[in-house]
Amino acid sequence: MKMHFSILFLSVLSLFLSFCNSQRNTTFQVGVVLDANSTNGRIGMTSLSLALSDFYSSHANYSTRILLHPRDSGPQVIFAAASALNLLKDVQVDAIIGPQTSAQANFVAGLGDAAKVPIISFTATSPSLRPQTPYFVRTAINDSAQVEAVAAIVKYFRWHQVVFIYEDTDYGNGIIPLLSIAFQQVNARVSYRSVIPASATDDFILQELHSMKKMQTRVFVVHTTALLASRIFLKAKEAKMMSEGYAWIVTSGLMNLFYSLEPNVVDSMQGVVGVKPHIPGSRKLKSTTVRWKNKFVEINPMIPPPREINIYGLWAYDTLSALAMAAEKTGFREPSYLQNTSTLNSTDIFITGTSQTGPNLLAATLDTNFTGLSGNFRLINGKLEPSSFEILYVNIKELTYVGLWKPILQSPSQRNANITGFSGEKLKNITWPGESRNVPKGWEVSASGKKLRVGVPANIVPQFVNVEKDNITGLYIDLFKYVMAALPYTVEYEFIPFEISNASTAVQTSNASSAGSYDDLSYQVFNGNFDAAVGDITITAARSEYVDFTFPIAQGGITRTQKIPHDGKNKGKYFFVHPLKRELWLTAIAMFIFTGVALWILEHRFNRDFRGPPSEHVGLIFYIPFMTLAFANRERIVSNLARLVLVVWVFVVLILSSTYTASLSAIFTINKLDHNGDSDVSRLIRNGDYVGCREGSFVYEFVKRLGFDESKIRTYKLPQDFHIALAKGSENGGIKAMFSRTPYTDVFLSMYCNKTYMKVGSTYFTEGFAFVFPKGSPLVADVSRAIIKQTDNHNISKTNEKGIEKRCGEYDPDFRQTVELKSFKVLFGITAGITGTCLVAFLFSYFYKNRDVVRRIFSNSETTTWTKLSAISMHFDRRDPKSFRSKEEDDEITESPNRNHRQSNPENIIVV
Repeated sequence: MKMHFSILFLSVLSLFLSFCNSQRNTTFQVGVVLDANSTNGRIGMTSLSLALSDFYSSHANYSTRILLHPRDSGPQVIFAAASALNLLKDVQVDAIIGPQTSAQANFVAGLGDAAKVPIISFTATSPSLRPQTPYFVRTAINDSAQVEAVAAIVKYFRWHQVVFIYEDTDYGNGIIPLLSIAFQQVNARVSYRSVIPASATDDFILQELHSMKKMQTRVFVVHTTALLASRIFLKAKEAKMMSEGYAWIVTSGLMNLFYSLEPNVVDSMQGVVGVKPHIPGSRKLKSTTVRWKNKFVEINPMIPPPREINIYGLWAYDTLSALAMAAEKTGFREPSYLQNTSTLNSTDIFITGTSQTGPNLLAATLDTNFTGLSGNFRLINGKLEPSSFEILYVNIKELTYVGLWKPILQSPSQRNANITGFSGEKLKNITWPGESRNVPKGWEVSASGKKLRVGVPANIVPQFVNVEKDNITGLYIDLFKYVMAALPYTVEYEFIPFEISNASTAVQTSNASSAGSYDDLSYQVFNGNFDAAVGDITITAARSEYVDFTFPIAQGGITRTQKIPHDGKNKGKYFFVHPLKRELWLTAIAMFIFTGVALWILEHRFNRDFRGPPSEHVGLIFYIPFMTLAFANRERIVSNLARLVLVVWVFVVLILSSTYTASLSAIFTINKLDHNGDSDVSRLIRNGDYVGCREGSFVYEFVKRLGFDESKIRTYKLPQDFHIALAKGSENGGIKAMFSRTPYTDVFLSMYCNKTYMKVGSTYFTEGFAFVFPKGSPLVADVSRAIIKQTDNHNISKTNEKGIEKRCGEYDPDFRQTVELKSFKVLFGITAGITGTCLVAFLFSYFYKNRDVVRRIFSNSETTTWTKLSAISMHFDRRDPKSFRSKEEDDEITESPNRNHRQSNPENIIVV
């Protein structure tokens, strides 16, 4: 290959000498640093040689010429640096095209900066290459330009998890952070990163692939060099990972070299999707491709030419054309470097002179803009302007076009969430690995390909999970079935019992049906013994470190339940006023007075029992309504209107007294905790009372954090056990209080509510129950969405209500049932209305019958208003003469047994 470079150098030199013989031209010395034994090196050198002859054939009148000085850098950075130093010191070139890799370019760019010589690379594409010098020019598209195109593919097919496979080099590492951000913007998560060294053995690659095969994610993004990628895909086919259900995406670095790959590598890549920069078709490109193949065979006679010029060959062709244009703009070339006088005696081999032509040539290159073979050639900040990307897939021996992606101008926060950037927002059909026409889901429910193994806690509350031989039922089993049935695809699963006990360490055996705590059950999901776990499993921070939880299916919280004794204590001096609200008391008193006044007015003129001095009148007003409470008033009511008022009032008094009696009884019979502090957790701790919690539950650690000594905490399994312990009490080998999660408390109270157990105190906030899946499982998102939908449809709440019957409420030590005024508004309104109506009717009848007297009193203009009112009152106070009979008639009618003891009074009257 070095001989081929020598032949090329001599041919270029002869071409240059022929030009010099014909006319005097300015010749710019340009070095070329490429790996002569690499595919890109051979393609690049062919393109540079062809571009040089093509350019000056079409621009023969130019006064400048370029002379190329090729150097073989090999794959090592040190050889590239040595080649660049040779060109800078010995040849004193005006520019260097190359080097080939990003690592080499990063080093050589520093040499170019020191010598003021432009370093122009058409193959160093890594985003990690960021030399702090203006003398590095990248005439290739940065790899960062393709990350959104790759992410758009993932978004288009609605994959939410991917696995990165990349090379542990500057080329491989540089793009990964940018890809991670791009996937995050399309709601896709990187579930695993496989870093493969460039020198990895086949065994290492195969072992890594087998590890990834055990994962649920089936979408792989590969970013490596062509050499390493070839080995990866050969081993992936061997591991049967190029079959149906898998999706592979490769970056442009591999797709650009596709037609240079070996046939067996291409055969192993069937269905692989990739991106590559879009190259607009043109007649010039077609004619140049024919000549380029001939040139390639001429320079590399022992190597068959590639099917097409790849993007690196096109960038090399355009790079030489741009440099030739820049040389013509520069015009004059200084013959030698300026010597660095400060380091004349230095032994540093990296010290070079300073080019006088380099700065002008750099400025002219950056200002060059034209349409080349690769499209529009325009440099922005020393880098080639990004272009669109083609989406292709490997179809037998070809790359089949499926779509075009164009950069989206809006920022991620402004763009439409459904926009991908593809032309028409659509891709053509793809034949995926395994010759499948079905789009891969992107994940497998179970890495083993079998039914989903779902661990369920056994030997717990049967309402939650009830394990009876092969029949597993219960509330959370039903909820899981409903949710899985709501998924847009079918998932087969089987339940595996896991006995809950007080094991303190995670069980790490192959037997997934072994016993342990709820933490151990979650750990079984982590270590792969279970694909999921279902039951009364609480979301905790510790468990979330190694498993993922779905959206909660039941409310959280830890409650305290106690047996509530009757205190039998005094209710206070004013306990008798507690049954009724103050507003109701005041209104009732007002109605008492109003009714008494109404009865006095209605009976005063007709009933001798309502006659007498004014002091007796006041007594009657308060006496008659109050005595109706005991139905013991002896005074006769002779007026029909008064009787109506009294009947309505008796009805009101009956209801009011019954309500008062019931409310007062409730106050005396309510079960209350001892006021010495049983409702205070700190009191329980100070008294040294025993408390209980469920066996194997995280509540045990929670109660310890509350301050209870470990020796004062007793664990039980079933509600029956807690019932017995609470009934015994702390002093008799039982417990004073039970700490449990809210759903468990509801089950317990539904079974033993009539035993005066109640929730006491406030609820301690915790997360709720949820289903458990392995870290990174794509099922988490879909199951959570299904839970949310079922929650919105009230199916979750209905299932919970069906499984847990709530009979008891929470205990509130300050609660007191008090009757309010609004409960009697209607009744009091009716009473006041009827009483008022009777008074109006009576007064109207009185004034009508005595209209002559009233007219005579008010017609006297010499008296004052007060005198007139007094006269009316005096007249009203008189007995109605038409309503009285003789005493004998009265005695005959009433037939009173005490009539012989009454004094004869000519003014006694009865109403006829």
